[in-house]
Amino acid sequence: MMEKLMEKYAELLVKVGINVQKGQRVFLRSTIDAVDFTRIVAKKAYEAGAKEVYTVYNDEYMLFLKLKYANDELLNEFHQWEVDMAKYFCDKKGAFLSIIGSDPDILKTIDPQKIGQYSKTRQTAMKDVSKVIMADKVSWSIGAVPSKKWAEKVFPNSDNPIQELWNAILKIVRVNENEDPIQLWNKHLNNLKEKTKYLNNKQYDYLRYEGPGTDLTVGLPKNHKWLGGAQKNEDGIVFLPNIPTEEVFTAPHKNKVNGYVRNSKPLVYGGNVIDGFTMEFKDGKIVKVTAEKGEDILKQAISLDEGASYLGEVALVPVDSPIYQLNVVFYNTLFDENAASHFAFGRAYSTCVENGENMNEEELKTVGLNNSITHVDFMIGNEEMNVYGIKNGKEELIMKNGKWVI
Repeated sequence: MMEKLMEKYAELLVKVGINVQKGQRVFLRSTIDAVDFTRIVAKKAYEAGAKEVYTVYNDEYMLFLKLKYANDELLNEFHQWEVDMAKYFCDKKGAFLSIIGSDPDILKTIDPQKIGQYSKTRQTAMKDVSKVIMADKVSWSIGAVPSKKWAEKVFPNSDNPIQELWNAILKIVRVNENEDPIQLWNKHLNNLKEKTKYLNNKQYDYLRYEGPGTDLTVGLPKNHKWLGGAQKNEDGIVFLPNIPTEEVFTAPHKNKVNGYVRNSKPLVYGGNVIDGFTMEFKDGKIVKVTAEKGEDILKQAISLDEGASYLGEVALVPVDSPIYQLNVVFYNTLFDENAASHFAFGRAYSTCVENGENMNEEELKTVGLNNSITHVDFMIGNEEMNVYGIKNGKEELIMKNGKWVI
């Protein structure tokens, strides 16, 4: 039975996630803990008509060793061939699929300065590739498979944590024995589409958040676009960037964020858990950060470049989403960001303003979108948070106690 469910999940990633087209190349990045599942995904991609499935496996322990023993020279070095490899698949209009399953604590003993420098080096080198992907020029998606360390972190008291995490993932991605997950996802995506249509028609000037440890006003650019669920690449092919996804999102105006906000779920960044943190904003910039756990790591993260200390995404997720209702902290942004409303500091998606995908960086800056080499989601939604839309000085309630009222 488990084998059949894994095949359904793999097919969902291939047909809905990246929506493989006949003759298309697929760049498949996976973890060594997911070899068996990765092979099922590759088989489904070839059966869907893929010309090539090029696979790269990541071993996070090797990254741990690299950072532990790296000198400054190595921390500032990134191989050009890795950049060229990704650019090749962008140029060929390939589809990018990542299968993740990392140990949330793998880098907790590494010097935060090393993590920050390596992240900056890598993301600077991959800046052009990231720009193509974040502008939805190509199809891309992310899925997840349990690893031993991750499962034990999520379910520390379980007799079989890997199976328990598998059960949770399959439930969240709407894969079960009796129903077609593709049909279930089509229904879910239509619901998200209704929310984006409503918000796009409103064209609020600001959003205001109030909740525990949170009092924040977020300005929105003129002609902003709310997105959610399925997207289209530049060739008109529909794809689903994240599986799971429960969010609708847009870009804030870089310089119009004021107040303070507190996280509602832990953030895993660079193999480290950051929690109990508050960010204070003035005219868009993060001017103060405190954290009960991982404060130094968070300060490194928002210092990678000038844009890292500004917001690039605002996303709304109701607390009656299936992920939130599980009441499980996944210590994995793919899942935790879809359990609760969230922000991201760093680069904005250019697709979040009208014609943004065709604008250069200076034009995007002019309309208010943030630019950075990084993009990091952090969760702020909970059952006590209210969100208001403001238009021409008039407030309207959008979310009450974390649930949609629109």
